[in-house]
Amino acid sequence: MRPERLKNLLERLQQGELSIADVLDQLRRAPFEDLGFARIDHHRSMRQGYPEVVYCPGKTVDQVVTICARIAAGGDGVLATRADDAVLRRLEREHPGIEINDLARTAYLPPAEPIAAAVRGNVLIVTAGTSDLPVAEEAAVAARAMGNPVRRLDDVGVAGIHRLFAGQEELREAAVIIVVAGMEAALASVVGGLVPAPVIAVPTSVGYGASFNGLSALLGLLNSCAPGVTVVNIDNGFGAAAAATRINRRSGPQG
Repeated sequence: MRPERLKNLLERLQQGELSIADVLDQLRRAPFEDLGFARIDHHRSMRQGYPEVVYCPGKTVDQVVTICARIAAGGDGVLATRADDAVLRRLEREHPGIEINDLARTAYLPPAEPIAAAVRGNVLIVTAGTSDLPVAEEAAVAARAMGNPVRRLDDVGVAGIHRLFAGQEELREAAVIIVVAGMEAALASVVGGLVPAPVIAVPTSVGYGASFNGLSALLGLLNSCAPGVTVVNIDNGFGAAAAATRINRRSGPQG
């Protein structure tokens, strides 16, 4: 339950539009709901500004669907990540209006009321190549679900660096930049040397044998010569979006 939603409940109680029983019914699940196989953190929105996100691998289809249904019932929307096709198709059938992104492997049901977070500006997601798009799409979906305006600058890797320079206006205007790159992941260092905005680098598992499924990109980014580049784990677009959101917000969820 988001703070503004709780405030609305209390105001409606004060105005006589809801009874105490009505409010108690909506608060009954607080602070978490025990499903036996999962304990849903319904107060995540109050602490962090957005609901608990459902990571799908390792869960059965029924478990994912049940968790998503209980989170969505609160009206705050729900985001599921790394969902396989069976999960995506089931969620698509059961939730009219849910946004399915097969490339990102995400399912996003927008909240009943848009998240009204005060942010500093755009989150710009920059990709080195088309092969990095699945991770970038995950970052874009998650960042938007967390209340950020999202812009994109795709396929601007260092093999054709003039493509990056053509997007300097977008780079200058961004409040936070997420750079998604595989191979040697040099793009994040280049971007970090061009802009004053915080840069969050996401190494991807794109590359030939010696890339070691993204380990080379990760080590390269951890040794970036551009000061201040922050690095998340391999292929972790969601983690980059969560970090960008915390940077981009002008205040905490109670602000």
